[in-house]
Amino acid sequence: MFLTLVMKLYIQLQLFVRRREGATAIEYVILVAIVALVILAAGTGLGTSITNFFARVGAAIGT
Repeated sequence: MFLTLVMKLYIQLQLFVRRREGATAIEYVILVAIVALVILAAGTGLGTSITNFFARVGAAIGT
């Protein structure tokens, strides 16, 4: 599901890049960098939540 979302975002970004004229490459690099940072930040926070969830489940099963 996440991979599909990223792929759709990539395709839309490619279409946007091709449609826009006059925009410099550096603007697109900045846009991609911002998107990558947002994905990384969300993944880091989500990873911690998932780890804590499975730790609680494991503790509940163990008792």
